[in-house]
Amino acid sequence: MADLLTVADLEVGFQTDSGLARVLDRVNFHVGRGEIVGLVGESGCGKTTLARAILGVLPANSARISSGVIDFDGRNLLAEDPQDLATEVRGRLITFVPQDPFSSFNPVFTIGAQIDELMKWKSPDAEPGSGRRYPRTRRRSDRARVVELLRTVQLPDPEGILKKYPHEVSGGQRQRLMIAMALLPEPQLIIADEPTTALDVTIQAQILKLLKRLAAERRVSVLFTTHDLGTAYEICDRVTVMYAGQEVESAPSDDFFAAPRHPYTKRLLESLPSREHGISGIPGQIPALIDPPSGCRFHPRCTSVSARCAAARPDVSEAGPDHLIRCHHPVEAAREAAS
Repeated sequence: MADLLTVADLEVGFQTDSGLARVLDRVNFHVGRGEIVGLVGESGCGKTTLARAILGVLPANSARISSGVIDFDGRNLLAEDPQDLATEVRGRLITFVPQDPFSSFNPVFTIGAQIDELMKWKSPDAEPGSGRRYPRTRRRSDRARVVELLRTVQLPDPEGILKKYPHEVSGGQRQRLMIAMALLPEPQLIIADEPTTALDVTIQAQILKLLKRLAAERRVSVLFTTHDLGTAYEICDRVTVMYAGQEVESAPSDDFFAAPRHPYTKRLLESLPSREHGISGIPGQIPALIDPPSGCRFHPRCTSVSARCAAARPDVSEAGPDHLIRCHHPVEAAREAAS
């Protein structure tokens, strides 16, 4: 079966006073149907830029897309008419769960009024571009759908919550509301941009379990961006690692955590605190993207570096079933070393 989303050779830069920051360097990425894919990397690696490029919400005054294809269910989103993208795709076929649910609500309107506005335009029963009319019969059926989904995301007293203002519900409840709003249009893909970062650990676990269950039940694909490897372990079917705007490794979760093959991935996993080695960082710093290193952008910090690493970006090689890496000198697989 073809993937739902395929990103090929996507190159995105941002114009700054100091020059063009090359934030995405010919990135390749895919999400299967019904799959939860984690997009992992340090702050500034390009995760959010990739998510915004897929949504079509990069700032027009500074973003520069110089090459690439974003194929979503057979449609190249980069070639779509912006109006069609806004009415037919964004908020309908592709929805979004933000990192900070509080700032995503308007504080002066009730939660119910804001969800009504979403459903007026993005309800599964609404025709794309149908205008400002909101027929009474559809409003009633949409409200019933909303109440039922709020129960599904385990919010108590849905009717009462719809009458409240955003500040009157907890952070965990606001994030459940965000998940419900992402599911209401019955999308094919949800982009969740570090959706548990602002929550405490116990609430994080609840939200992750809820999102994973609902995605499986509704056969919705999820692109889950995070810098937290523990979170990726809990929810993702497959993980793709980015470093300084380049994707360096992609593998099923089990292989990713048991047998990382790219030196950066290995060091990233080793940086997790443990009783055996405590806290271990990665020497060096993330490179500036206005004048990034040539070839593999990790090579200035890599212990396996050679002249080839600086001369040319590695091609993709296959380290196992659906396990892809970009490295001239991949590390020996832990499983192979143990055998």
